[in-house]
Amino acid sequence: MKITTDNIDDFATGATVLGTGGGGDPYIGKLMAQQAIEEHGPVDLIDPRDVPDDALVIPSAMLGAPTVMVEKMPKGTEALSAFEALETHLGQEAYATMSIEAGGLNSTVPIAVAAALGLPLVDADGMGRAFPEVQMVTLTMGGVSATPMSIADEKGNSLLVNTVSNEYAEAFARVTSIEMGGACMIGTYALSGAEVREHAILDSMSLAHDIGEAIRTAKHRSRDPVESVLDLTDGYELFAGKITDVERRTEGGFAVGEATLDGIDDCEGRTFTLSFQNENLVARDSERGVVASTPDLITVVDAETGDPVTTERLAYGHRVRVIGMPCSPKWRTEEGLDLVGPAYFDYSIDYEPIETLQQPRHD
Repeated sequence: MKITTDNIDDFATGATVLGTGGGGDPYIGKLMAQQAIEEHGPVDLIDPRDVPDDALVIPSAMLGAPTVMVEKMPKGTEALSAFEALETHLGQEAYATMSIEAGGLNSTVPIAVAAALGLPLVDADGMGRAFPEVQMVTLTMGGVSATPMSIADEKGNSLLVNTVSNEYAEAFARVTSIEMGGACMIGTYALSGAEVREHAILDSMSLAHDIGEAIRTAKHRSRDPVESVLDLTDGYELFAGKITDVERRTEGGFAVGEATLDGIDDCEGRTFTLSFQNENLVARDSERGVVASTPDLITVVDAETGDPVTTERLAYGHRVRVIGMPCSPKWRTEEGLDLVGPAYFDYSIDYEPIETLQQPRHD
């Protein structure tokens, strides 16, 4: 498949659905990718099974609080600077780039890098969704190091980080991102083609495209776009409501907070809360209690259009629907839950698969 200016909207929309409210503003990333494709030509989306075992793949990403990116527009060269700095340090030309997460901006920044450098994009990512911290990738469970990591900002500052663990990479990179104004671009998790196939979430970019295409097609045919998404992802509609309160702050390099919804339609008379740290992490219904939690996917979409709404765009009065989708089985292992389960984020709940939580409850 080729990524062109004709289908970039589908990739951006679908990736934002998978991004569970995080991953950065999709509009910004889409513009960056669109401009790069217009200047340099389409990008080949390649099957990870076709990448040579010893080929070098360098993911490219934004690091920081999504709320900052709404006002702090990227210059456009920092992602390339970070990518090329890591490539130079490793002394090997990259075969391809890859998304580190399936999230709005972080699924389209690599497209811009790929177009500018004439590289293919691997149809895979490190999460199958978005998570707020550097070490929260399936690659960590596979023993792939986040460092050496290159970091660059729009002012021209750049540095290279080496750490003894991926958790330390998060700590040092987060402090750096704050000093760089709350957000920066990184090259990280350099890995081989064999490591991509063994440890990454495969075929996630083509899934993002299919989700975006389904939403666009459903709207064109006056069908329910949410139902189309749920069919593709084996998902569930969790709630329909109007946002009545949003408590949000930028703290420690993250967008942290909670949104409250009052039910509409079939959900009238109930309330719903979403807790987030860049991404939506826990969803609670006033009648049913917890209805979904990390690492399963929780996404807010516009009630009418089905377009995804990121956490920095949640606003009072917005009528939305909340959907939940099962995560990759890799995250449901003991090691995966240690990395991204509710307990890591200090929620005093045990993880239960969304399929279990959506079964009828008998008192």
